[in-house]
Amino acid sequence: MRVIEVRSYGGPEVLEPAEREERAPGPGELLVEVAAAGVNFIDTYQRTGVYPLPLPFVPGLEGAGRVVTVGEGVTEFAVDDRVAWGQALGSYASRAVVPASSAVAVPTGVDDETAAGALLQGMTAHYLTRSTFAVQPGDTVLVHAAAGGMGLLLTQSVKRLGGRVIGTVSTAEKEALARAAGADEVIRYTEVEDLAGEVRRLTGGRGVDVVYDGVGRSTFDASLASVRPRGTLALFGAASGPVPPLDPQRLNDAGSVFLARPSLAHHVATREELVWRAGEVFDDIVSGALNIRVGGRYPLVDARRAHEDLEARRTTGKLLLVP
Repeated sequence: MRVIEVRSYGGPEVLEPAEREERAPGPGELLVEVAAAGVNFIDTYQRTGVYPLPLPFVPGLEGAGRVVTVGEGVTEFAVDDRVAWGQALGSYASRAVVPASSAVAVPTGVDDETAAGALLQGMTAHYLTRSTFAVQPGDTVLVHAAAGGMGLLLTQSVKRLGGRVIGTVSTAEKEALARAAGADEVIRYTEVEDLAGEVRRLTGGRGVDVVYDGVGRSTFDASLASVRPRGTLALFGAASGPVPPLDPQRLNDAGSVFLARPSLAHHVATREELVWRAGEVFDDIVSGALNIRVGGRYPLVDARRAHEDLEARRTTGKLLLVP
């Protein structure tokens, strides 16, 4: 089968096309013909060794496809079932072995590419807006990188829950995408000297109830300065690099602010929670309440270019590798 391998940590150039012998699924596993695999920032953290994995490895946590073979003991899925997953390493491949416990059924009305791009970011938006900080009608939310795959989903999720969204973007094109997703206010951070000051202006000096920050190092200080007293800063990623060590006194000085560093794995820790979150994401897609915007499709062999485009912020929406 065709795969992308990482044999040493580094930049996008370490993503190498390769051929591997197909492995039969073991007990509790599925062999899946991959229709599409999602590209996510966590893939870049694993590629560089920020999140180290044993070498060599096949990257990619997210994908969708059709079951080819079921392993011993699997009762929930059968051959030819359409499935998707958001937490199964090895998805940059023409075929992938996926734990049945990590897979969910893809409903009628959701195509393969949408399914492949929906779960990791969709369930992340779900837990951020329902669990980390449960958005209520009237809450004001700051969403960084509002035209990216996560930003567009967070904006739609907050609006569905009755919140007001202030989004940050870099260009007029990205502003248009953020507004189309429902953003009430958009700040082009390339055109303002004081991002937090602009957020305060748009909130009458109060600050936002929650910041959803997946950018990290370059936005953290402005995020903290944008939160209202006893508000929440949810740091869920580090696209610009990890945030330096923090003196907890800064949270007190900012107004007894809550700082959270959540991750998806801890919010789909049981089968029941995974099925619930994935089910709600798919239900919203089928109903039209949630739109998965695919911003780029790349052949599997072009994984390097997908990572280059993602890290250079040349993209909007979701990126997919299509074997």
